Amino acid sequence: MSRNEHPNQFALLSQRRFAPFFWTQFLGAGNDNLFKFAFTVMVTYQLQVSWLPPEKAGLAIGALFILPFLLFSATSGQITDKYDKTIVIRFVKNLEIGVMLLAALGFVTHNPVVLLACVFLMGLHSTLFGPVKFAYLPQHLNERELTGGNGMVEMGTFVAILLGNVAGGLLIALPGVGATYVAFACIGAALLGRVTAQLVPPTPATDPGLRINWNPVSETLRNLKLAHGNTVVFRSLLGISWMWFFGAVFLSNFPVFAKDVLHGDEHVASLLLVVFSIGIGIGSLLCELLSKRHVEIGLVPAGAIGMSVFSIDLYFASRGLPPATAQTVGQFVGQAAHWRVMADLALLSLFAGLYSVPMYALIQLRSEASHRARIIAANNILNALFMIVSSVAAGTMLSMGFTVPQVFLATGIANAVVAAYIFLLVPEYLLRFVAWVMSRFIYRFKVQGDDNIPATGAAILVCNHVSFVDAVLLMAASPRPIYFLMDHQIFKVPVLGWLFKLAKAIPIAPRAQDPEAYEAAFASAAKVLADGDMVCIFPEGGITRDGTLQEFKGGIMKILERTTAAGTPVQVVPMALTNLWGSFFSRVEKGDAMVRPFRRGVFSRVGLNAGTSLAPAEVQPALLQQRVAQLLAA
Repeated sequence: MSRNEHPNQFALLSQRRFAPFFWTQFLGAGNDNLFKFAFTVMVTYQLQVSWLPPEKAGLAIGALFILPFLLFSATSGQITDKYDKTIVIRFVKNLEIGVMLLAALGFVTHNPVVLLACVFLMGLHSTLFGPVKFAYLPQHLNERELTGGNGMVEMGTFVAILLGNVAGGLLIALPGVGATYVAFACIGAALLGRVTAQLVPPTPATDPGLRINWNPVSETLRNLKLAHGNTVVFRSLLGISWMWFFGAVFLSNFPVFAKDVLHGDEHVASLLLVVFSIGIGIGSLLCELLSKRHVEIGLVPAGAIGMSVFSIDLYFASRGLPPATAQTVGQFVGQAAHWRVMADLALLSLFAGLYSVPMYALIQLRSEASHRARIIAANNILNALFMIVSSVAAGTMLSMGFTVPQVFLATGIANAVVAAYIFLLVPEYLLRFVAWVMSRFIYRFKVQGDDNIPATGAAILVCNHVSFVDAVLLMAASPRPIYFLMDHQIFKVPVLGWLFKLAKAIPIAPRAQDPEAYEAAFASAAKVLADGDMVCIFPEGGITRDGTLQEFKGGIMKILERTTAAGTPVQVVPMALTNLWGSFFSRVEKGDAMVRPFRRGVFSRVGLNAGTSLAPAEVQPALLQQRVAQLLAA
């Protein structure tokens, strides 16, 4: 599908391949939270249950809901890979109707045992739906739609959680009829979800021959091992799980924070939840705009920085607030000091959205289609474990005498440490962040013909060489990693040399100067292509000294000789960087590069034109030079 077929992510809501699925998951998330929050309020304010005291009700309900994720996620991942995902979705929605009918009986009869059983069953419902939720999207959306689609789902989930909590709280509080109204609302949402599920298009099984292992322990270990096989994917799973750890600290402490620190009533706690949810939703939706409709993992470090900055500032914003009696929402928002608190909450959650959505999209893009759902199931297991650890850690700190703002401060600092560790382990995140910053805040970078940059398969990118940051700009234009063949001398440039080493660029020296390094470079390039990845070569052999296109050398032919001999199918994509000559990182006619930072002003406009690919049999250096020259003139 061309990127121009719809203008933005919201247009997906008018398309059958996305809209029914979106509303199905929206209604499911909303119903989950309507039911759980109404039950929590009922136990806290309306029922007198000796074995379930109000102060422990929320914890017990939350733990019971998470338990199925630990027990059955591995099984649900297998089911989703083995069967048509649409059939699984409809089965899950049928299950939801049955659970909600039982829950309705529990509400009407005020039976907490029945309602606790339904909490577990709704946890099972969410466990079964979890792998479908994220494995469905890559089968119906292309790479350029994946970030926007995930952003919409993430936004929809948090809006549904918010609306479910609000509806559950309002309905159960109605005198005399609250429980009955909640019962009807839960059944109605389940039925409506089943209607939308019927409209979800077929989504064929990705591994229909899979034999299901019903042992949850051994299969959980197998799923984690399967995920661990792809380093980038596994560490992205850890990154997402950390985000759930981070978020759980804030969400679980909002009531105490509102009461003891902000001196507000229960409605102020609800206001904090509203602000947090809106922030997550906005951040999730911004991902498509900021990524220019690619899976842009450069947003992840930006998100991590914002999460730490604003959670730490939240500590300072909430210090020394004057004591007061329980303030209403109107009294609370009437004080200027509280606006800083709300701004911190909104911004830290906004950056959490920027952090999480690209990670989800990356996992979907980089996981093997045949076991993608099992990878998502592994993610759900890790998420549940991290949330449990989060509750234990926050509870321990509070029992040791830490205040809630101090817990937030410690979480913000820990987030910075964990993020730095992940980004050093997986430097692709850091590299993409540098490329994202440079292409948006140093240059105004526009890419034409980006549909010609392959999203999958082995490819050789052939580009003119204008500046010391050509590779960084090409990284920003590509949806996946590129391995660059680069002059060994560039690795001696401060900072840039370190970045290129981090990017695993392949150093190449002239054959006359170092024949062993020369041959090793081409062998490394052939290995990268054999693994189905992309290599970029600058055939001019060095950065232009006068801004004109230099003669292309024959290195490209040596790479193609090796790939042909190995039987590796590749495509060759000519590309041209435009308007970069004369900028800070390029040479000028009478001077060196990287002098006079603002000699072209700020945000100078540069571009990349990508041409249609060539088959290896067509390729000759002279022809490639001609194609690149045509792209420069375009």
